[in-house]
Amino acid sequence: MRALIVIALTAFIVALPLAAQEQDTTEIARLRRQIEAVTRELERLSLGTEVAIPADTPMRGLGPAASKVYRSRGGASIAGYGEFVFDRFAARRQDGSPSNLDNRLDALRAIVYLGYRFDDRFLFNSEIEFEHGSTDDGVGEVAVEFAYLEARVSPALGFRGGLLLVPMGWINERHEPPTFFSVRRPETEQRVLPSTWRENGLGVFGDVGPVTYRAYLLTGFDAVGDRGSVASGFGAAGLRGGRQSGARALAEDWAGVARVDLAAGRAITVGVSAYLGQAGQNATVPGGTLGARTFIGDGHAEFRSGGLWARGVAALATVDQAAEINALKGLTGSASVGERLVGWYVEAGYDVLRHVRTGQALIPFVRYESLNTQDRVPAGFAADPANDLEVITLGGMWKPIPQVAVKADYQLRRNAARTGVDQLGVGLAYLF
Repeated sequence: MRALIVIALTAFIVALPLAAQEQDTTEIARLRRQIEAVTRELERLSLGTEVAIPADTPMRGLGPAASKVYRSRGGASIAGYGEFVFDRFAARRQDGSPSNLDNRLDALRAIVYLGYRFDDRFLFNSEIEFEHGSTDDGVGEVAVEFAYLEARVSPALGFRGGLLLVPMGWINERHEPPTFFSVRRPETEQRVLPSTWRENGLGVFGDVGPVTYRAYLLTGFDAVGDRGSVASGFGAAGLRGGRQSGARALAEDWAGVARVDLAAGRAITVGVSAYLGQAGQNATVPGGTLGARTFIGDGHAEFRSGGLWARGVAALATVDQAAEINALKGLTGSASVGERLVGWYVEAGYDVLRHVRTGQALIPFVRYESLNTQDRVPAGFAADPANDLEVITLGGMWKPIPQVAVKADYQLRRNAARTGVDQLGVGLAYLF
């Protein structure tokens, strides 16, 4: 219909008698300007749905920018996100002693997604990450967050292979800053679910009615670390050090992960994820080879209706042979790897501009979080009470447009050792 309007207006101008054009050049010039304005508006309307990425619309398990390749009609696509973060720490710890922490302003992340859609079935997708603004003196890094080939057989079945994001929790697959409230990612999704977490592997995914699923076979953790891959091994603070991240990953031990989500109408999503695999990677212990079987499970739920947005995650991890891992890493006392790790959080926010026709969003929010990365330790070791943590986060996120977010929050951080330090965070984030 819009194209017909443009054609009709153009035909009207062409059909004007030459004499009329000469007599009233001012009127014709005005009509030409109107045609150009209509044309620009039609281009904007037609391109808007292709170019603009809704900041709350993921696809195939990925965030809105990461899934841009799925919206393309073919060929190359480019997208990205970034964030700048300021942290101001309280002068004193929970027990009243000086914190001695310096305030920081960090160009935390600058990300580029590169994708290519070969046809309706095959595509390539990747995320290239630049952290902390520089790689000088080991401060930052350049890394491939994910890179995979995908073949789609039907809506119910597709295949992926390459460097894959592990489909657990909310943040690991959908970690673009405008898609979550706080300046920093939740602690549970950094220590128990070690986001951002990716490994080499292959697997299947699909949608069956209201159910979506992903199931992958991946290279496992390296619980000991420092043996050729980038992994440094498990530690008292959690599992992050065991990630191999696809970099010369040891492949002696493998793991399986599966996720199932159910969309109950348009407002509610509930799901579970489970990971199980060995993490010894052929390390030797007295009497044989280290197994270090590692299990992680989580339940997650989200509710979105009107201006209200609430979500939560509960996660549990267990590590076998933690004492043997400690011995291989030389860990003693309260530095022990946890045999059991637990964490959970709930959060809610409301867009107070929901009923104001501004195109903007202003979302005050609150989050309560509790976790312990040494909920249980092996006999003969102690748990560090500083790892029994409680965080209350109060803040807000303003979106002048869906792809840009300005965030501010204050975290009340408490732990059983009474060494917690409160902090103020301010962030500027974008996606495209």
